[in-house]
Amino acid sequence: MAAFLVLMREGRQAAEGAALLARIYFAGAVVFVGMVLLAGPMRIEIAAYGPAKLALLMDPLSVTLLALVSFLGMVVTRFSIHYLDGDPGQARFSRWLVLTLSCVLMLAVSSNLLMFTLAWIGTSLCLHQLLVFYDERPGALLTARKKFYLSRLADLCMLGALVLVWQGYGTWEFHELFANPVGPHPGAVAGLFVAAAMLKSAQFPFHSWLPDTLETPTPVSALMHAGIINAGGFLIVRLSPLIIQSPAALNLLAFTGAVTALLGSVVMMTQTSIKKSLAWSTVAQMGFMMLQCGLGAFVLAIMHLVAHSLYKAHAFLSSGSVVGMVKSAWTPVGRPAAHPWVILGSLAAAGVIGAGVAISPGLKVETDPGRLLLVVVFIMALAHLLWTLWSSSLRRVLVVRGLSLAMAAMVACFAIHGVFEKWLHTTVPAYMPPRGALEYGMMVLMALFFLAVLLLQTQLPAWGTHPAMARLYVHASNGFYLGALFNRLIQKIIA
Repeated sequence: MAAFLVLMREGRQAAEGAALLARIYFAGAVVFVGMVLLAGPMRIEIAAYGPAKLALLMDPLSVTLLALVSFLGMVVTRFSIHYLDGDPGQARFSRWLVLTLSCVLMLAVSSNLLMFTLAWIGTSLCLHQLLVFYDERPGALLTARKKFYLSRLADLCMLGALVLVWQGYGTWEFHELFANPVGPHPGAVAGLFVAAAMLKSAQFPFHSWLPDTLETPTPVSALMHAGIINAGGFLIVRLSPLIIQSPAALNLLAFTGAVTALLGSVVMMTQTSIKKSLAWSTVAQMGFMMLQCGLGAFVLAIMHLVAHSLYKAHAFLSSGSVVGMVKSAWTPVGRPAAHPWVILGSLAAAGVIGAGVAISPGLKVETDPGRLLLVVVFIMALAHLLWTLWSSSLRRVLVVRGLSLAMAAMVACFAIHGVFEKWLHTTVPAYMPPRGALEYGMMVLMALFFLAVLLLQTQLPAWGTHPAMARLYVHASNGFYLGALFNRLIQKIIA
């Protein structure tokens, strides 16, 4: 009823109504979180018509996403009141924003695959209306069409999986599927789910639409980059009992995620637009989340999802102040890079700190090499943090400050991971994929690629004047032209 009232209002009243509804959604999410904490997971069936059931699944995983998305929706709708104040399309924008938010929340609490798929499709169709809000802009229309076609492919994958699951299991209910996840077509089902997640979460080579969707209003960018883009990761974790039946699908997910993370990291460094840089950062983060899922670290993926969503919403909504922060922290090309001993010292210090994480009993890296790879990537991230601080000076106060920051980051990361492990252990399966020579080779290759990106980041100021690096810089700033090729394909389709 509240949503209907929002749809009937006009102008600023519609935006205020959307903000009110978002607050109601968030209040409801808090109530459900409390109920799950006190009473445990529950399933609430509202209506049923044969195998099609309207039911809500309230467990730690679903209420985590429910609280996160409703909180982001509350912030975004409130921001939109003033952002679009006076715009003749404000009411239309508010209606589609409410419908998009409602579909994402329905996706989070779906108790069966049919309801999940309908919410998945609904989210995409409503988001499309927000992407074409400024329909007089050719660039916005082209990007929206590109996203539309890719989303329809993802929808076809979900519908194909829906049919296969019904044929193989005779049910769409999650609790029944997870109780007996072994089915007749594990590879096909898992492959379709992985393909849908890759298309939805802007994974290589389907990533170019995301950095191009910046002509939409800022609230849409915030909601999309902080919330909707995570639907693919949530799909993988939610349906992980079915997906882990196919190690090949997990390997594909891990490899594609690693390539996407590396590509996004390199291109992000070359962007001169703050929003473009944030968009490529989202591509990289989504790739890393898929790498975590492919390695079986599902709890880490959810922790990453929550942290990235909160950060990215703040970054987009405060992008004006972020510009000043980036300018103050930017190292101009041509400036001498830090001494190699600084880089080696940063790696050594980060390695010692990361070793403390690796030997802790919570991560169990001795039994899961995939988690060891994630620790190695964490060490490289710490090394970059230390290098950033020490590159200008190795004064004692900066050395101590850098080590303190790195230790604090390690302690905070490990502590938060422990909380998520305890919160999600009954919902998210503990799983270690089978490892062979191929998997070990892939992990070593991924570690080397991440090391190469770290070295590129640290040496870019000195290498920037080299002709080969200058050419690479130009190619990377254009996303290696993958987006341009995709745009030409879309233009041929719609011609």
